[in-house]
Amino acid sequence: MTSSCKALVLRHWQAANDRDWTAFAELLADDLVYRVPQTREQVRGAAGYLDFFRTWPGDWRADVQQVIAEAGQAVTVLNFLTERDNPQAAQMTGITFFEVQDGKITRVTDHWPEPYEPPPRASAQVTRY
Repeated sequence: MTSSCKALVLRHWQAANDRDWTAFAELLADDLVYRVPQTREQVRGAAGYLDFFRTWPGDWRADVQQVIAEAGQAVTVLNFLTERDNPQAAQMTGITFFEVQDGKITRVTDHWPEPYEPPPRASAQVTRY
């Protein structure tokens, strides 16, 4: 179970980086909840989470630096690049907690150690709490 949870979150980031939205959507539970405590943003539902990623501006890439997984949950540490192939581009560290049930991602909580205000979102699925 631990290895399948790890593989699932790695597929999540790979599909996101590849912009393979069909593969990405297949990993998500219909009632998924996404939260960013720092900015108090949230998205409810797999379709909303998919839209959030699909509409993220720019040619970004999320490189997984570390994965820790156990049954039903995993955490990834990311190097988030704002421009895919530009080593001079802005980089941020992201820490993402995943909850998994029945082989699907049910909850995602993103932590970004650098303080920031959320930019305008192209996705209408994002709300503040």
